Amino acid sequence: MTALPPGPAAPVRRAALPVALCAALAAALTGCGEDPDAGTNGVGKLEAPAIEKKAKAAADAADAVRVAGTLVSKGGTYKLNMRLKKSGGVGSVTSKNSTFELLRIGDALYLKADAGFWVHAGSDGKDDGADEPGEEDEAAAEKLEDKYVKVPEDDPAYKQLRGFTDMNVLLDGLLGLHGKLSKGDRVTIGGVRTIKIMGGEGNGGTLAVSLVGEPYPVQLNRAGDAGVLTLGDWGQDFALEAPAKGETVDYGRQLPRARD
Repeated sequence: MTALPPGPAAPVRRAALPVALCAALAAALTGCGEDPDAGTNGVGKLEAPAIEKKAKAAADAADAVRVAGTLVSKGGTYKLNMRLKKSGGVGSVTSKNSTFELLRIGDALYLKADAGFWVHAGSDGKDDGADEPGEEDEAAAEKLEDKYVKVPEDDPAYKQLRGFTDMNVLLDGLLGLHGKLSKGDRVTIGGVRTIKIMGGEGNGGTLAVSLVGEPYPVQLNRAGDAGVLTLGDWGQDFALEAPAKGETVDYGRQLPRARD
């Protein structure tokens, strides 16, 4: 019996090693031909200004959003968890000393808080004892506790509090980056593939934009360490219902001024 020659088997085995190696390293994007933008919405191929423009356009066109995280302003530090849409919003705001809930339906704005919030409203924040709450203050606070207090539209607090519930106002004030725009890393945030764009190499804020579906803003690191906010539930509608009469107090005049 004549032995068969080795044939081309050896060259095939030699070629198998680089092919297998390339496949194994493809996930790390080592140049084996995988497109990092495959399966995305394509905004990763754009320059940073164009990505920002698309992200803002997507946000402007959305009917609803959830904004959660920390917001630092001249008035203090706030933790937000708000659901917003064009006709109003609902959620909570936590400041240094208290947590309160906000509900807005059209122009009707309601504030709900515990007695501790109301009993300290109007304090000037000084430890001189001049603003220590009396029995009348505590009694009034108990009546307001966990009630939806309708905020008068001519009250100085109305505009500020409404701003937390106004989708357009809040997003317009948050989404701007400062300085020359540049592209950053591709990262996954909350299971969403994103690409970051930076203002002033990050000093002017960083915005992570979705690479899947609509190019919605997903996370914002505000300039000057002014807070980190996540944005999600884009376009997901939710119910806004006015509180029952038994749960509502119409203060009828200017609200007490809370020191925060």
